[in-house]
Amino acid sequence: MKLKVVYRKVSDYIRYDLKEIVLPSSLPDPPHVVKRRKLTWHERFLVLKEASRLYAASWVRDIGPELRPNDYKKQGDAEPKKQAKETENEPSVLEDLAVAARGGMETLRPALHRLYMTRASHYKDALASFIKGYHEGLQQVMQNKAESEATADEADKSKKTT
Repeated sequence: MKLKVVYRKVSDYIRYDLKEIVLPSSLPDPPHVVKRRKLTWHERFLVLKEASRLYAASWVRDIGPELRPNDYKKQGDAEPKKQAKETENEPSVLEDLAVAARGGMETLRPALHRLYMTRASHYKDALASFIKGYHEGLQQVMQNKAESEATADEADKSKKTT
C-alpha cells in the first residue's frame, strides 16, 4: 500500500511539478491586454518589403552618392561631384555620435563631452537671455509705475489748488 502511494506521488511530481521546474510555463497575459490578430501573408509580405527598404536605405546613407552611380545618370557626369561637394558639410550630432560609437569608448567619450558642453553653453546663453529680458521687462514695469504715480501726484496737487 505504501509503495503505491509513493509511486503515485513520484509520478505526479515528475508529471506536473518537475515539468514546471524544467520548462516553466509563461504567465498569462493581464486581462486588459488585447491580443493582436495574426497577419495575413500579404500583410507579412508588405512588412518584409518595408523593412528591407528601410534596411537598404540605411546602407545607402552609409555608402554615399559616389558609389551609387545609377541615381545620378540623369544629371550628367560632372554634376554629381559638384552636388556631393556642395551638400557635404559638417556631420550632424547624431552622425558624429554614431561614428564615435562604432569606434568604441575611447572615441565616444570625447564626442559625448562635446555634446554636453555644447548643450551646457546653449542652456547658459538661453538663461542669460531670459534674465536680460526679465530685467528689461521689470524696468519697464517700474517706469510705468513711476509715471502713473507721478501723474497721480500731479492730479492730487491740481485738486488741492482748486
